[in-house]
Amino acid sequence: MDFRKLCTFETFQQLSSHYGYGGNFRDVIEQEFTRIKAVTYLDHAAAPLYPESLVRDYCGDISANVYGNPHSHNPSSRLTHDTVEGVRFRVLQHFNTTPKEYSVIFTSGCTAALKLVAESFPWRPHTESEVGSHFYYLTDSHTSVVGIRALTSGRGVAALPVSPQELEKRAKDETRAEDVICQTPHLFCYPAQSNFSGRKYPLSHVKAIQARRLYPACAHQGRWFVLLDAASHVSCSPLSLQDCPADFIPISFYKMFGFPTGLGALLVRNNAAGILKKSFFGGGTAAAYLSGEDYYVEAANISDRFEDGTVSFLDIIALNHGFESLDRITGVMTECLDLVNPSFNSTIIICIHGIYSDNLFQVKSKQLDHLYPFLLSGGMHNIQQHTFGLARYTYILLSSLCHGNGRPVARLYTEGHFDSPITQGAILNFNLVDSKGQIIGYSQVDRMASLYNIHVRTGCFCNTGACQSFLGITSQQMKRNLQAGHVCGDNMDLVDGIPTGSVRVSFGYMSTFEDCQKFLNFVAECFVEKPVTVDQVRLRMLGAGTAAVEGSSEPASVKITNGELCDGDEKMSEASLKGFGQTDSDSHREAYTLANIYIYPVKSCGAFEVHDWPVGRLGLLYDRGWMVVNRNGVCLSQKREPRLCLIRPQVHLNANKLLLQAPDMDTISVPLENSSESHTGYGVCVSKVCGDRVETVDCGDEAASWLSDFLGQPCRLIRQRPDFTREMRKSGGFYRSKCFHSSLG
Repeated sequence: MDFRKLCTFETFQQLSSHYGYGGNFRDVIEQEFTRIKAVTYLDHAAAPLYPESLVRDYCGDISANVYGNPHSHNPSSRLTHDTVEGVRFRVLQHFNTTPKEYSVIFTSGCTAALKLVAESFPWRPHTESEVGSHFYYLTDSHTSVVGIRALTSGRGVAALPVSPQELEKRAKDETRAEDVICQTPHLFCYPAQSNFSGRKYPLSHVKAIQARRLYPACAHQGRWFVLLDAASHVSCSPLSLQDCPADFIPISFYKMFGFPTGLGALLVRNNAAGILKKSFFGGGTAAAYLSGEDYYVEAANISDRFEDGTVSFLDIIALNHGFESLDRITGVMTECLDLVNPSFNSTIIICIHGIYSDNLFQVKSKQLDHLYPFLLSGGMHNIQQHTFGLARYTYILLSSLCHGNGRPVARLYTEGHFDSPITQGAILNFNLVDSKGQIIGYSQVDRMASLYNIHVRTGCFCNTGACQSFLGITSQQMKRNLQAGHVCGDNMDLVDGIPTGSVRVSFGYMSTFEDCQKFLNFVAECFVEKPVTVDQVRLRMLGAGTAAVEGSSEPASVKITNGELCDGDEKMSEASLKGFGQTDSDSHREAYTLANIYIYPVKSCGAFEVHDWPVGRLGLLYDRGWMVVNRNGVCLSQKREPRLCLIRPQVHLNANKLLLQAPDMDTISVPLENSSESHTGYGVCVSKVCGDRVETVDCGDEAASWLSDFLGQPCRLIRQRPDFTREMRKSGGFYRSKCFHSSLG
């Protein structure tokens, strides 16, 4: 079977029995995510996309209701208080627990929740007479988890990393020490799902650590608490705190709904909440205090005790609409109502919408008992099956894809073969490899993907431990990379031919088969030395051995012509078919004559042909001296706004004018040099170009109005200040010289 046939929905259905959520999934996506029609979004592990109905319903809610500060007692404040408390309950309901077992402490995100635990945990330092606390964390952890050790080290507490292999091996070798009366508190942190590879770690580790049956708890006496980093896990998977009663669970809600950002929570097991002690207290956290003496009594309610100041109540209210959108899109409401007699519908709707009471879990009719696990996690179960099917399909095809010489195209970083959604999430991590076996830098892949409007994530993903483990980078190499100029988040993808990071694609509840198809075609078109071949043996081994494949009499390696890789509307560029790194060996022997000179006065707009053109301090005079920015001051490119290419700037030196022309628009002009930059409408502002800060001058309201009318969105024309020296990054630092200048390009 050739690659073109593998990239079909029919093949996908043979590999996955779960797709969508019933009904017409395509129609739902088109209605809820109209803004991504031309986008292949594969970065859901970083931030899933919010449905339009969520924002629309939320805006309608806060427009129709008066929500006051919940610390007051007037009607609008009581409405806010009651709504926020309802959201707390709904969060607990989502994770299959109750207010009797857990409390919800709202934070600014998962990192803030981790920081709260680190600062409030009762660490005991090591002394000559007493063995102090230990902080253990899995090496496959996010930066924000590893960062806890910076706090513990200052308090004399040992912080020790544990590899996944060591955790499992030493659990078998170690025996539990004899029980003694020892209440020294220890903390173990691990992710429910790796944000690097998508590997899911057993949730059973929670009880095993608490009972000291698993390393490192079995090696140290005392009371062990578990901090379960669930940020990556909860985006596409159900989490029942009845099954894994972790003591502290940090989450970020944008990882679940896409909106709102800047809001998270720490779920605290009530039995463990008493050990947390704060050193700072803010508004709303005190039962009583005196300003004239050191007297303070903390609030009795756990949430009140740790939420300093006024919570972000409008963002919290948005969570209601997030849950409702998730339920509506994933079909959980409809499926629930179909499971029971219609006479019980009202009861079920109350449960789903989170209108809570003390009797919520005491339903008279036993006919509904079997529904509660579904009500609490049914939508997330559907999402887990849907996203895992897409990730597994992509994994199978990408790992089977080969160059014309039979070498594999991708080096995948995973612990298994995507056998089950219980052990693997909807994340695929890899590096692409050329036909000679050399790694293709992730920055090159990222730039090419951007040209195809495919959004991926590259780097180490704030998880250095997993990055080192999978890529085989030693600690010494990491330090040498820093000396070579590589820092976290930059584009230095290779140092001495060794990768510093990788490429990650991740799926969300709104991902579609077409996302997989476009991504796989992109890889085949741009990074595979033709003809494309498929490793049929591996294909069968990974689960594609269906009747269509097994019964095929085709040879194990099938050649595919260039034109067959894409559908009719997906034409391949001639340059991409030649492959990367290939040049004409005779090109350096030829002499070249400069025939034309083109400058681009406005970045991303049309070219202007010039002759005998002067050279200024920044290069060709007025080349990319202006750019168009949106209402937030972000530079617009043709990738964001294709109509920019229709704008034709012209520079008239003698008249001191820049003319702007576009179809069906009157020509306007702005001065090349303006002597009154401080005049209203010509204010100085700061913008960013390619990550570098530049000082610019606004070109006035007339140009802004003209551009806004033509582009159909609020925008302005700005130009770089002639006297500004641009700082540019170089080798991880900044390069600056008095004689160095640069244009906006």
